[in-house]
Amino acid sequence: MNSDTLVKEAIVNDIKQIVSEQQVVVDHDTLYDAASDRYRKYAKAKGVLDNPLPTAVVYPETVNEVKALLMYANENDINVIPRSGKTATEGGLENWKDLALVIDGSRMNKILNIDPYNMQATVQAGVPLQALEDELRKIGYTTGHSPQSKPVAQYGGLVSTRSIGQFSTLYGGIEDMVVGLECVFPNGHVSRIKNVSRRAGGPDIRHIVIGNEGTLCYITEVTVKIFKYYPENNKFFGYLVNDVETGIKVLREVMANGYRPSVARTYSPEDARQHFYHFYEDKCVLIFMAEGPKGIVEATGAGIEEAVEKFKDGVYKQVDSQLIANWFNQLNWTQQTIDDEVQGMIDNDKHDGYTTEISADWETIPKIYNNVIDRIRNEFPRANDLTMLGGHSSHSYINGTNMYFVYNYTINCEPEDEMRIYHHPIQAIIVEETLKLDGSMCHHHGIGKYRNEWTKQEHESAYYMLETLKKAFDPKGIMSYGNIYPVQEGYKYQK
Repeated sequence: MNSDTLVKEAIVNDIKQIVSEQQVVVDHDTLYDAASDRYRKYAKAKGVLDNPLPTAVVYPETVNEVKALLMYANENDINVIPRSGKTATEGGLENWKDLALVIDGSRMNKILNIDPYNMQATVQAGVPLQALEDELRKIGYTTGHSPQSKPVAQYGGLVSTRSIGQFSTLYGGIEDMVVGLECVFPNGHVSRIKNVSRRAGGPDIRHIVIGNEGTLCYITEVTVKIFKYYPENNKFFGYLVNDVETGIKVLREVMANGYRPSVARTYSPEDARQHFYHFYEDKCVLIFMAEGPKGIVEATGAGIEEAVEKFKDGVYKQVDSQLIANWFNQLNWTQQTIDDEVQGMIDNDKHDGYTTEISADWETIPKIYNNVIDRIRNEFPRANDLTMLGGHSSHSYINGTNMYFVYNYTINCEPEDEMRIYHHPIQAIIVEETLKLDGSMCHHHGIGKYRNEWTKQEHESAYYMLETLKKAFDPKGIMSYGNIYPVQEGYKYQK
């Protein structure tokens, strides 16, 4: 038995003194699954992940157990990977250290309070988003939060990755929904941010935690806003438009005029083919959904129609609203969807649905889109392997929008080389063109490990603030090594 094995066994034995033996899992299949997230899903499905397995997966059940685990890891220089939901897409859950504990919050799964009068709900970090949504629907309320991962995502992960949902144009991102929270720092300090509607007592310290991607603390409890639910008033709108620029102009007109549809999207023809193949007619697809009280829905619908009319020269035709409604009802993942995707990758050498999402102001987004598509088509060495290249705008604001670049490809290389040969060069072009025009390289999936080489460029002079937070809250660097913060060049597990 080598020294590394002895060290890992000692760590596992120590952990079993902090929590029960049933809360510590070390079998190979569990550790292999915990070694990465959805970022390297193809290599993972093919069984060729080459990064180290974590030492153990631990399932705390109380905040005091989280505190004790973090203090132990901090004292012994053991990497900690906070996990809650397992739906990360940017390598945030991937392990890059020989000694690492995945601390999984899924057993902290109690809905602590639903308070309709004060319009908020409090949950532990391991509560699935769908579980809270189901309870709220019973009494006529909703979370307003609906990422595609809704059936399987959990609140700790949603908050730590600064998640956004499909209805964000009305309800906002998770950062707009979080009222207060509880978190634990590596030294064991437990912080509670109280639940108030607003305060001006210094900087908004919620945002030290929201979006920290496990690099500063471990989230154990969250209080979020809730909203009244009016499904009977939902209205859907769909149009075929001639180009992406026209679609974005209509989106801007709706937002600039003060309307807030819950969904406002425009798809390139290539991306539309994946979703709206039965009616897209080789055109861009523009869709809206209006929801809420009847009067608001009626006014929002009128505002959408007015905006479309203003740019009617670029609008090809309107489509049946029921087609849009049907599409929304089949959009979210399920566990079966994920399982089927994995099996498809095992059986076939292809990759469908990789994305890189960025954001910028209204004027800049079309420029970034056109520059990126041109560069990928002309510069990407494996362009002939691309089976789809396009994008869509799906989250809009008064002063700008996002762009999801979507690309599929046939894989003509060894599974372990897929990211290096295909995804990373494409993503690099997207990030470079975005930063060149002062957009943000990550609209909502976060930095994870695979965009950390551009973190300093993303933040520029403000990186000082981000770096100082790390030094203050995690001075030994045990939290989520490789996430957000650049790592030393040539580190052996950097992919």
